[in-house]
Amino acid sequence: ERPYKCSECGKCYSRKEHLQNHQRLHTGERPFACAQCGKSFIRKQNLLKHQRIHTGERPYQCPACGRSFRYKESLKDHQRRIHTGERPYQCTECGKSFIRRDHLLKH
Repeated sequence: ERPYKCSECGKCYSRKEHLQNHQRLHTGERPFACAQCGKSFIRKQNLLKHQRIHTGERPYQCPACGRSFRYKESLKDHQRRIHTGERPYQCTECGKSFIRRDHLLKH
């Protein structure tokens, strides 16, 4: 059940907080600001991820080679590129495969 509906675009959410986060896309509100550089974010989680740039924290470690990454997505990319060769995103028109979805979309 998704009782919380966006009045701007009609998208529905199961939790009020999710709707509130979504509505910031329409209003442009960015209430979570980085104390180091001033960059602001719609979601607190995005601010916390951003702050790793300043702290140098790299919490995601590759089990195969030990290399560490700031972001979970970066670790996944590394594993696919270096260790597994997996290319899960395939173009339906030409069959070419990609490591990341955004690479497929650019293609």
